[in-house]
Formats: sequence, C-alpha cells, structure tokens
Amino acid sequence: MEEKVLEVMKKAGKPLKAAEIAEMLGVDKKEVDKAIKKLKAEGKIESPKRCYYAPKA
Repeated sequence: MEEKVLEVMKKAGKPLKAAEIAEMLGVDKKEVDKAIKKLKAEGKIESPKRCYYAPKA
C-alpha cells in the first residue's frame, strides 16, 4: 500500500490530502492514513502544509 500511495503522490506532482489519495486508489481513507504514517516515519514524504502530503524530492 505504501508504494501505491507514494506512486500516486509522485504522479500528481502536487501535495495531496489523504482523502484525495484514497479516492484515486479506490481504497478506504484509513488505509491511506496508515500508509502515510509509515511513509512519514521512514522519511519518504513530507507535509508542506497541514493535512497535505508530498513525496520528498
């Protein structure tokens, strides 16, 4: 799931909200929230503004 979330973020080319990512992937927002939490802990993504996430360059 983390890979899919990261892929969507990279393709979008702009910061996304968890709900937008969930909609694009057709999965539950809770799944995306878990993936985002893990990716953030691994340092693969950042939050440029509150509730928005983007891959680290």
